[in-house]
Amino acid sequence: MILLAESGSTKTEWCLVNEDGIIERYLTDGINPYFQSRREISHIVRLQLPPVFFKLKSNTIYFYGAGCSSTEKKDIVKASLEAQFRTPAIVESDLVGAARSLFGNEQGIACILGTGSNSCFYDGDTIVKNVKSLGYILGDEGSGASLGKAFLADCLKGLAPEELALPFFEKYRIDPEQIMDYIYTKPSPNKLLSVLSLFLYEHLEHPYVKDLVYQNLKSFFVRNILQYDYKNYPVRFVGSLANMYAKLLKEIAKELGVKIDFIHDNPINGLIAYHKSKGRL
Repeated sequence: MILLAESGSTKTEWCLVNEDGIIERYLTDGINPYFQSRREISHIVRLQLPPVFFKLKSNTIYFYGAGCSSTEKKDIVKASLEAQFRTPAIVESDLVGAARSLFGNEQGIACILGTGSNSCFYDGDTIVKNVKSLGYILGDEGSGASLGKAFLADCLKGLAPEELALPFFEKYRIDPEQIMDYIYTKPSPNKLLSVLSLFLYEHLEHPYVKDLVYQNLKSFFVRNILQYDYKNYPVRFVGSLANMYAKLLKEIAKELGVKIDFIHDNPINGLIAYHKSKGRL
């Protein structure tokens, strides 16, 4: 039995898995060592997971997470997990998790669209090329954080249509001053931006919204996917935003000559299949 975890900045999905499938499944807050210390990560693990995850002994923990791209950041998460579970942990980035989930042992271009965004070319074993995500300030095109940032900026500058801006502020009961305070003084503003971007999906038929989302998603293709050998390999997406905007993604892909053959909202089932194929369960 293994403990398999897949984490973005917003949520972490934990699964105890054996050869017969998932034994226990649970969601906690997201874990990202760029924004959280070892102690904060340990608090999430210890206080939010139910006791069964500590009582049922797994052989190994496989953790795939946002912000786990460097050895230094991986070690923060690894130390926390091993201290809490007393079990060896292997920590990889969420991008490695996406590639393994989407392609298994095959080659292709793996993409994540969720709170953040990322992409890579995967050779069936390892990531051999990665156009850097750069995070929600410099990159993350097409992500919830990027969409939320663009819409909020338009609302605050008076550029968003009034018929959208007013209901937006009323729905979330937040005013411009509160938004500025949260974005510039509170931790993990990318989470707030991503949550607020869900308003756009609810109004996708509005011409302003459709154009904003379309252009933002297209920038993900232009600034990321088109830098890979996309004409000779399939492109696959995973993530909540990818699933929500699947129709638009396919429209943009067709326009740019990109072949998308799979879009899914959650990488867990693919990761279970991957680890089963490696005889790890």
